[in-house]
Amino acid sequence: MSTDPLDRLDPVVLHHIVNTLGWPDLRPMQRAAIDPLMDGDDAVLLAPTAGGKTEAACFPLLSAMRKQGWNGLSVLYLCPLKALLNNLVARVDTYAGWLGGRAQLWHGDTRQSQRRRMRTDPPQILLTTPESLESMLLGTTTDHEQLLGGVRAVVVDEVHAFAGDDRGWHLLAVLERLERLTGHRIQRVGLSATVGNPEELLTWLQGATPEKRRGRVVAPEAVPGPAPSRPAGEVELDYVGSIANAAKMIAALHRGEKRLVFCDSRRQVEELGAALRARDVTVFLSHASLSVDERTRSEQAFAEARDCVIVSTSTLELGIDVGDLDRVIQIDSPATVASFLQRVGRTGRRRGSTRNCLFLATDRDALLQAAGLLVLWGKGWVEPVSAPSEPRHLVAQQLLALVLQKHRIGDRLWPEEWNGLAPFDRSAAPILRNMVEEGYLDTDSGMLFIGPEAERRFGKRHFLELTASFTAPPQFTVLSGRQEIGQTDTSVLTEEREGPRLLLLGGRSWRVTYIDWSRRRAFVEPADGGGVAKWSSGAVSGLSFALTRAMRDVMLGTDPPVPLTGRATAALAELRSEQAPVSVHPGGTLITREGDGIRWWTWAGYRANATLTATMSSVTDPVQRPTDLSVRLREDVTADAWARARESVRSDGPLVLPDVDPRAVRGLKFAAVLPERLAMATVAARLADFDGAREVLDEPVRLQILQP
Repeated sequence: MSTDPLDRLDPVVLHHIVNTLGWPDLRPMQRAAIDPLMDGDDAVLLAPTAGGKTEAACFPLLSAMRKQGWNGLSVLYLCPLKALLNNLVARVDTYAGWLGGRAQLWHGDTRQSQRRRMRTDPPQILLTTPESLESMLLGTTTDHEQLLGGVRAVVVDEVHAFAGDDRGWHLLAVLERLERLTGHRIQRVGLSATVGNPEELLTWLQGATPEKRRGRVVAPEAVPGPAPSRPAGEVELDYVGSIANAAKMIAALHRGEKRLVFCDSRRQVEELGAALRARDVTVFLSHASLSVDERTRSEQAFAEARDCVIVSTSTLELGIDVGDLDRVIQIDSPATVASFLQRVGRTGRRRGSTRNCLFLATDRDALLQAAGLLVLWGKGWVEPVSAPSEPRHLVAQQLLALVLQKHRIGDRLWPEEWNGLAPFDRSAAPILRNMVEEGYLDTDSGMLFIGPEAERRFGKRHFLELTASFTAPPQFTVLSGRQEIGQTDTSVLTEEREGPRLLLLGGRSWRVTYIDWSRRRAFVEPADGGGVAKWSSGAVSGLSFALTRAMRDVMLGTDPPVPLTGRATAALAELRSEQAPVSVHPGGTLITREGDGIRWWTWAGYRANATLTATMSSVTDPVQRPTDLSVRLREDVTADAWARARESVRSDGPLVLPDVDPRAVRGLKFAAVLPERLAMATVAARLADFDGAREVLDEPVRLQILQP
């Protein structure tokens, strides 16, 4: 009996791998995925960007489809982005076509006529998003059992991107409801770049009953020989001091090559794009507030061009094909090592080429953050992925969605629909009671129905708002004639400014000619320059404990294991000389006096510092907002008072959840359905870092200024 996993693949699939794709063999990770996937096991497949994860999932599942006689729609392929689905569908359809099948798209841009055809003649593989899957379950025009009842496997691409935010909770809840609909276990296959906790990610993906499901993490084989001193890749750190100087550098460097530049805000993308265009660089832009058509045109043009630059936020981080890249350039620094690995992984795909990234820091804080991130990267460290805590607002969303799907549900039977998945289990009873009391649900004769308040708040467009777990601040649509350019923040149109109202969008300046306030539209015409780009973030920013501690190490003299330009070396030296004496100490944390009061330099990240501020309220400044690096103390605090407060917590005192601004709850979708205290508690739990706070409290503290 053959022990070669390739022999388990369908002969037709194997024929096309060799003769159509021209592959003499599969990669080690692709080989290793064959047995668990064909055995029906759940799996997480790990590989860098362009590591062949899609093929590692498709080839065994197509072979299992043929061998086991799966009929109709049997595989769902879920992605976090519509653009990624659009990019993948032709490739997956080709593979399905080898066995006489089809792969098709179903997302928000899919025409109703195409959906009608798929309802009566479904493809074997459907590429979609969790939100569109939810809409299928809620839709009155879809026979749920006929379309989805035969699903046998679900592939979740970029699974780490789901697991780290509320979309992951939504995904898990919908998959449990899908299993109830089909009446059988559905195989779950996650595709991911490198993460720090792959086994935990697999357990998370398995949902309600991981102990009853077989699962395996499949990763590339380790490279034999001694471990490298740092991960492979040509990485350099430079300090340029401004966006204008970054544009000057990019325009001068690597002419004739295709360069992808990552920024971590839409404003930076717009300002850098405009600065590059002013230097006659062929430049394209991509971010979430540009229209779909504008982004698609940019990405297609960039893929086909050579001597050009595309400037993007994280929208191009997740595997979307933009052609054969030569260079990745990072403005300032991403917030995580995982994000950096995704970005640097966009290069080095050509034979003989090397993965590369040039960091251009526009200020000294960004330089320090980039250096700290590269210290972590050099150690081979990657963040663990963990789901946001206490998703009570999504429990409320799922209760509403379930009642809509079923039309009515028994007021004691509803927890069974999620197969016991916490927190969508009986622990959600207080949320359900509040929803009945507030009119979101009605109850009669032991049955639950959609209530009038849910109709009022979410009933527009057939409850479309219920299908998405996230929300975005309101924006104005910007149009030049009939062409939509994108969206801009309301403040750009309302804040007082002298002269004509100019905005920056698509890397070009526009003069606003008319504002339709009722329809939230702004009409514009081209302008010569001076446009303003601005968007509300909506989310609490903050660096992790691990990254801020690595930044502390840099301040204490650790250099990242990459080449630093002369400018970067000089700027780091100045930063250490000026700031290290008053902010860091090698023996622990430090308390010093500075212009705005007394600072406790913890270097613990925003969440740990917010937790410490709330926990030690007797000595911390009540009106402050903690930073990533420090906590502000009361002006009148003494060394004795400080010692008593610290010791009371270290001995037996509990840590306290951070205080929450009521306005922060507005960014939590479906928070209005919750009792106010539960909505506030949900936000507070997500702002806390108890582990980081405990570690800080256990460290020695050097008091430079406090009096007894």
